[in-house]
Parts: sequence; C-alpha cells; structure tokens
Amino acid sequence: MAIDQPTYEPVDWHDGRTPHSRRFNDPYFDTLDGLGEARHVYLSGNGLPERFAPGFHIAELGLGTGLNLLAALHSWRQCGTEGPLRYTAFEAYPMSAADMRRALLPFRELNPIAAEFFGATVAGGMSVELPGLALTVIHGDARETLPLWDGKADAWFLDGFSPSRNPQLWEPGLIKSVAGKTAAGGTVATYSAAGSVKRSLADAGFFVERRPGFGRKRHMCRGSIGTGS
Repeated sequence: MAIDQPTYEPVDWHDGRTPHSRRFNDPYFDTLDGLGEARHVYLSGNGLPERFAPGFHIAELGLGTGLNLLAALHSWRQCGTEGPLRYTAFEAYPMSAADMRRALLPFRELNPIAAEFFGATVAGGMSVELPGLALTVIHGDARETLPLWDGKADAWFLDGFSPSRNPQLWEPGLIKSVAGKTAAGGTVATYSAAGSVKRSLADAGFFVERRPGFGRKRHMCRGSIGTGS
C-alpha cells in the first residue's frame, strides 16, 4: 500500500521498535503495549465493538502508524458486521510506508491485516478498500481540511501528539469542528486528560467523562453528543 508523499515525516526508533516523532519529540503509541492502548482508549473508549453497526464511521485525527485503524478493522471483522467499516483519517505529517510497516511488525496479531493493508491498491492517492474496510486519508492541516469535509463520524479517535508538544491539533476551534462533524449519538475518545482538552470538548458540546487511562497514564477522556444534537 503506497501512501508515501514526496516528503515524509522523519522517525526515530527507541529500542529499535518504537517509533518516535522527531518533529514533536513524542512516541506514536504506548512504548510497552501500543495495541493494548489502542483497544483500551479508542475502541473501549468509544463503546466499541458493541456499537458497531452497518455503515459505522470512524474518524481519526492523526493516522500515524495505522495501529488504531488496524485494531478497529480487526475488531470489526471479528464482529462480522455487515458491510465495510468506514474510516476517515486526517494526517498532516504522514509516515513513509516503510516506517509504518516497521512500526506495526511487533503486533503479530495484526500482521495478516497489515499485509493486506500494504498490499492494497490506492485509488486517487487517498482511498483504500479492503474486505470490511473503506478508508479515506485526507492529507493536510486538519484545521483547514476538517471544516471542508462533508462527512460525519459515529466515533472519533483523537490521537494527536501530546497537547503540550502539538497544541495545534487540540485547539478549541478544531475540537468544535470535530463536534460539528459528529453524528447524533456519536462519541470521541482520547488518551489525554489535560484540563485544556476537557474544557475544549465540553465547550464544543460534548458530555465529557474522565476514565481510567492505560499503562502509565492515570486518566483518559471520553465525550458523547446527545441524539438530539
């Protein structure tokens, strides 16, 4: 699967296996159990897989290594939900396909799906279709691209780098755009429990809950929007 751009994000490797953003000086996922983090924060945090239904749509701020995407697809396939999982990712600084492969290799449970993913044909440079998946990757600054998106997500994965290191992806204006692109009854989940993040989510119209975090993080956040929104 070739989604490389003319330039791609430089990555450093800790212990030879954990990708670390050179730009933001932050790891892409939990250094001890990235897959466990994806399942605890983004799947369970959004009430998944219990909420999966035909036509379900996930959106993510920051595709990164693709770990959250593959974890979601693995869960979707296990549930046997009819039709494809729709998934839209907004990514300003894409990793090279080679670095994505290297980052995902330790997660052996996902290796078969990863092989399908990287072997897929890209349509129009931004869309990928696999059994059970319809993926669209929107490149560029989400503060500019998200307001122009004509979709709505049932669940959001907010997985930008730490708010202290990448504040642009947590700006109140962008969080309001996320809320505006959330379907009625939709949810949002993030590993961050920073006060500024909770306030931005609440101000945007989400009912915010603090929940136990994963690994060394004591807390995380989940938000929901009522069916009348």
